[in-house]
Amino acid sequence: MAEKVKVPFGKRIKNFFKDYKSEIKKITWASKEDVFKNTCVVLAILIASGVAIGLIDFALTEIILHL
Repeated sequence: MAEKVKVPFGKRIKNFFKDYKSEIKKITWASKEDVFKNTCVVLAILIASGVAIGLIDFALTEIILHL
């Protein structure tokens, strides 16, 4: 069996931040325009869903109350 070599705590922290910095550089961020467009789409869907659920709730309530 291979023996684990204990790496000093300071070296592990240094390696962590070195790897972290390397990974952050690989991220491709969306443009402001894309974020704005996607936010508008999400808000439009939320509003449409809210209206649809509200109408269904209103209709079913009216049906139940008039039975």
